[in-house]
This record gives sequence, C-alpha cells and structure tokens, in this order.
Amino acid sequence: MSDKYDDIINMPHHVSKKRRHMLRQNRAAQFASFAALSGYEDAIDETARRTDCKAELCEDDAAELGEKLRFLGDKISEEPYCEVTYFVPDRLKSGGKYITVSGNLRLIEEMPRQLVFCGGMRIPLDGVVKISV
Repeated sequence: MSDKYDDIINMPHHVSKKRRHMLRQNRAAQFASFAALSGYEDAIDETARRTDCKAELCEDDAAELGEKLRFLGDKISEEPYCEVTYFVPDRLKSGGKYITVSGNLRLIEEMPRQLVFCGGMRIPLDGVVKISV
C-alpha cells in the first residue's frame, strides 16, 4: 500500500500561476461556524423574553381609581400633575408590560376613553391600574 503514492509523494507543492496565495487567516475563515437556520437565535430570544400578565383590579382598587379620576376631572382646568401606571399589551405574544409615566394632565376624553397629557401623550383608560396625585 505504501508504494501506491510513491510517484507523487516527493513532488513539490503546487502553486497556482493564476491565483494569489491565500493568507492563513482567510483560509481558516472558510471553515468558521455559520448560522444554518437564519433567524433561529432571534426566535429563541423572543420566546425567552418575559411579559407580565394584566392584573384585574379588585373592587376597592377600581373604586379608588374612579375617585382619583373624578378628582383629576374636577381639577382639569389647572392641568394637575399626576403619575399613571398602565398596562401595554405586547404586539408579538400574550401579556405585556407595565409603564409608569408622569406629567400634567390636559384632558380626560370620555369617548375614546383616554387620558391626554400636556405633551400630547395619550393613555387608554382601560389599561390604567394606578394613579398617584
């Protein structure tokens, strides 16, 4: 079996006359790992991302929220300062997150049921869980 390659074993290494010699770093890059499933890592990250469940207000909390909204409605001409915590549903999966914002309240719109702040921010009343005055 050793004499099978005797005719080529001592020949000089071939060097192309048409192509330049490839550097060792570039040659190694040919064998670097790659993502066989594009988007797979993003899908895994999205699945692992946590969301909160929307809490249902108990009767006492709902009554307190209603009182604070009435108080803010009575003072709306003064553009009262308040802090509002509300739930924002996630666009991609079930659940969402709670956001707390603060500012001067300009208007409480009854028909679209939302709070309108002086800066133009609008918060849907259905998502509000807490108001601090």
